Amino acid sequence: MQTIFFAFIALIGGLAFFMFGMKFMSQSLEKMTGGLLEKLLRKLTSNPIISLGLGIIITVAMQSSSATTVMLVGLVNSGIMELGQTISIIFGSNIGTTITSWILSLSSISSTNIFMQMLKPINFSPVVAFIGILLVMFAKKDKNQSIGNVLLGFSLLMYGMTIMSESISPLAQYPEFNQILVKYNNPILLVMVGLIVTAVIQSSAASIGILQALSMSMSIPFNCAIPIIMGQNIGTCATSLISCIGTNKNAKRVATLHISIKIIGTIICLSVYVLLDSIFKFSISSMSVNPFTIALVHTLFNIAITLLLAPFSKLLIKLVQYIIKDNKKQIEEENKPKTIKEKAHEIAKGIVPEIDDRLFRQPSMALSECNNASRKMAQIAKQTLELASLSLIEYDEALCEKVMINEEIIDRFEDALGTYLVRLSSQALSENDTCKISRMLHTIGDFERLGDHAVSLIYTAKEMNMKKLSFSKQAKKELEVLRSAVQEVVSLTTSAYIHNDSELAKKVEPLEQVIDKLIVEIKDNHVNRLQLGHCSIQMGFVLSDTLTSYKRISDHCSNIAVAIIKLASDTKYDTHKYLNYIKQNDETFTKDFERYLEVYDLAK
Repeated sequence: MQTIFFAFIALIGGLAFFMFGMKFMSQSLEKMTGGLLEKLLRKLTSNPIISLGLGIIITVAMQSSSATTVMLVGLVNSGIMELGQTISIIFGSNIGTTITSWILSLSSISSTNIFMQMLKPINFSPVVAFIGILLVMFAKKDKNQSIGNVLLGFSLLMYGMTIMSESISPLAQYPEFNQILVKYNNPILLVMVGLIVTAVIQSSAASIGILQALSMSMSIPFNCAIPIIMGQNIGTCATSLISCIGTNKNAKRVATLHISIKIIGTIICLSVYVLLDSIFKFSISSMSVNPFTIALVHTLFNIAITLLLAPFSKLLIKLVQYIIKDNKKQIEEENKPKTIKEKAHEIAKGIVPEIDDRLFRQPSMALSECNNASRKMAQIAKQTLELASLSLIEYDEALCEKVMINEEIIDRFEDALGTYLVRLSSQALSENDTCKISRMLHTIGDFERLGDHAVSLIYTAKEMNMKKLSFSKQAKKELEVLRSAVQEVVSLTTSAYIHNDSELAKKVEPLEQVIDKLIVEIKDNHVNRLQLGHCSIQMGFVLSDTLTSYKRISDHCSNIAVAIIKLASDTKYDTHKYLNYIKQNDETFTKDFERYLEVYDLAK
């Protein structure tokens, strides 16, 4: 009894090392990719074959099909991916997750050859761990340190597998323990055993590892191992089912699709196997499995599921849509007539992505989605300012409504991104990703302010329309020059931000200085016209509001440009000192300033 107790303690200890090593390795691998996986998902999911391969690659990288499916739940819940794009990736992830069992199967190698012996985890893990700790301690580059963490995680995983295997060895001397699976050889019961164990530890790789460890110490026949492996494949869906709680219907459908594939595949494959075995009495059924044959069965089962069900992808999607039905009340609510404010709310809800917390499992991917959202925010801010400027030339109520809606969208972008980025900053991130978060937190506030100033221009346009006011011919000409300059500085800023182009960002400050100069000249010219009686005091207030809005717009563009330059140069300096320095010492700045002065000359 004492032997069994301590063997159990060693087993759960080995499992702890195994799962921590897998999690640590997975996090380090994801950190190394820096959002590459997310970019691949967005670009390569239109072709089913490519998506299948992508699912395999991502799951191998993350060492977990559950993590891949949770990621898909998060992406679909955020509106970034569609349900139909996920099915091929799920098939690929089912195949990709089998790579871990193949690595673990190296434990069963038995050879006197030194090179073959070095393939055993117990022998090569210390070497891998030593290389890993050297990289962590002495590597200067963040990427090399991440590689070291991957190697350390892999070593812990293998060490955990060795402990589990050794913990079970003493139990092999007990005949009752050796015959327990044979005694209860019921396929459905064995499927449930595999399912429950995997659902509890939430890792099919870990439960397969336990089975492989058991196979090295006790006799497990094929006819027992096969249903257990199938049950383990169903049990791994527990993580995605838990993750879909509180998500929208399409995200729930992703998790349902995942488990439906596993259940249907198990019903078909297990029924065929049991039927054929009862007819032909396969001799292999009573033979004992080993880590290698377990890995083989695991792989063949997932490949078989893919070959059987992939041709019926559309039917599977219809099945999960039938299981998770649309809410009729919600559809009726969406079809009701809406006020302008409600309309703005609905449009904003459809455009602003709700980046899912489940993406915290892959921080680089979450950051990449935030970056995509901030780029969209920048484009909307640019479009909003263009529309607002046009309203000063020719008033249009529909155009004004569009600006108000866009401003609501921009506000929602800032709220959603700001909150998410602050929470994301506490996750395990590379130094470069941390700098990107800092830049985004600074710039989204400036983009939001651009939307506010667009609304200020709209209010000015509304006032002019209501009071039947208009600028003088000369004032119109000057404002058109200023409007063109402001439009260019906004265009330069958003383009530099979207493409992360620091060289383009350096052109913003010279133009911002020209805009400041233009505003001073327009104010002076207005005073002259006022003295000559060519303009009214009332129009002076309207002009002052317009110039103030344009001035602040260019200032925010300057802030965004400096943030882009800071990130590219990877240096920490005071913004005001930097701007003063380039104005006095940078030849490129002087040339650009003089060129913009010539282009935007009020005297022309």
